[in-house]
Amino acid sequence: MSSNRKTSPDEAYFVTLTIMGWVDLFSRECYRRIVVENLQHCQRHESLEIFAYVIMSNHIHMIARRNGADLNEVLGRFKSYTAKKFITEIEKSPLESRKSWLLSQFKHFAATREQYSNYHVWNYENYPTLLYSHEVFMQKREYIHMNPVRAGIVVDVTHYLYSSASPDSPLKVDEF
Repeated sequence: MSSNRKTSPDEAYFVTLTIMGWVDLFSRECYRRIVVENLQHCQRHESLEIFAYVIMSNHIHMIARRNGADLNEVLGRFKSYTAKKFITEIEKSPLESRKSWLLSQFKHFAATREQYSNYHVWNYENYPTLLYSHEVFMQKREYIHMNPVRAGIVVDVTHYLYSSASPDSPLKVDEF
């Protein structure tokens, strides 16, 4: 990882977590639930603070920081754990009509990278961007909240449930 992509403890970053091949995994509720539950775990047990987020069909944007430790490290563990949960859910769910296609896609991505033996779900890079001022923080938060509007999913940012802009969001965010 290049030095400009490293993170420092206690600093807020804009990060993007993407599914390999931009596969629309999060179009299903069960996978979004896995993301939310595991982000909540990281908030409670890993000193992860999330200030804004959105879960789109194939990627997640967040403004986050980790108190006293490296943000990339906890995001790496989050991605490793959730990838295993996604694969288990795909394999066991009788409702997943895309089962063979999803598994073949994630196997294909693993075959191109030797560190992955069976499946490769998440893109390696988190694309952390340091939020060095309040103005940049607000700009990135606006970008995150407008994602579902720009995608044509909703017309009002507060109507997209899997966003910190929604008052009914299942993931509670911290104050900055």
